[in-house]
Amino acid sequence: MRMNKSIIVGILTGLLVTLLATSRSSGSDSPATPNEIVLKAADDQPEDYPTTMAMKYMGKLLDERTNGRIKVQVYGGAQLGQAQETIKMTQAGTLAFDRVNAAPLVSVSPAMGVFSMPYLFRDEDHLWKVLDGPIGTGLLKGMESSNLVGLAYYDSGARSFYTKGKPIKTPTDIKGMKIRVQPSKIFIDLITSLDAAPTPMSYGDVYSGLRTGIVDGAENNPPSLWTSKHYEVAKYYSLDEHSMVPEVLLISKKVWDGLSANDQKLIAQAAQDSVAEQRKLWDELVQKSMNELVAKGTVIIKPDKAPFQKAVQPVYAKYPEYKELISQIHAVK
Repeated sequence: MRMNKSIIVGILTGLLVTLLATSRSSGSDSPATPNEIVLKAADDQPEDYPTTMAMKYMGKLLDERTNGRIKVQVYGGAQLGQAQETIKMTQAGTLAFDRVNAAPLVSVSPAMGVFSMPYLFRDEDHLWKVLDGPIGTGLLKGMESSNLVGLAYYDSGARSFYTKGKPIKTPTDIKGMKIRVQPSKIFIDLITSLDAAPTPMSYGDVYSGLRTGIVDGAENNPPSLWTSKHYEVAKYYSLDEHSMVPEVLLISKKVWDGLSANDQKLIAQAAQDSVAEQRKLWDELVQKSMNELVAKGTVIIKPDKAPFQKAVQPVYAKYPEYKELISQIHAVK
């Protein structure tokens, strides 16, 4: 049967509209307009946390700089899973962006473990000189073999000890104490080197652990101590700053390789531009947290770090694989 010319034209027009409506959408289930790229991003922190807000800021920059062509959908509060889950999703390309702490990245990029070494950085200025320099850039680059592209570092502050019964002013004060730690070998070795008893425990159990005496103390940054309300059962906060493990902003290499060189450049720049925003938000949160802690009666101690640094030297001997990298980090002035 001969088909009417108008019908043929209608079918061809419909096919053309369908083709134009198809676009690349990486790690997203949302419909996209022609040529629009929608990239899904994950963070296990709340929606109003500095890292989550910084990724939203990155998305805002990309939206503005591409006239809405590149969009980022940020899912905070671990909506898409915890760190180990989202890392795998990012490697697979089902998730575009991921923000995780450097510590769990050891499972896919062993060199990242160096950041967990105790008293690695002299201060925050030293930390950022390392992260913004060749060492930090090299460690980000090294993740590409694991199907991850490191875009930037975010601030995670410094972890310090907080205790229930007595303050920690010197390494002698912590001797014999039961200290809650993350399930990390380096953190366990850190506590052991101070002659204390490392007690791995989930973060959600720390409050009751302190209250009931299962542990005598724990360690974390000021915002975590405040928001968790651990200060209600741990009066003393000793700012020894034994750990400064940065956050890392990643993009899937599979997604990255599917982008044009120009889009890669736009995303890399927006990621770097989001760092200043994240650090500003982090500094504000730390200051607010410290003010709240003092107002709640928390006793703040600022101990001499030198005796602690000397006491943990046995930890360094246990990780010879980091020796050269640690020397390079310490040499940064």
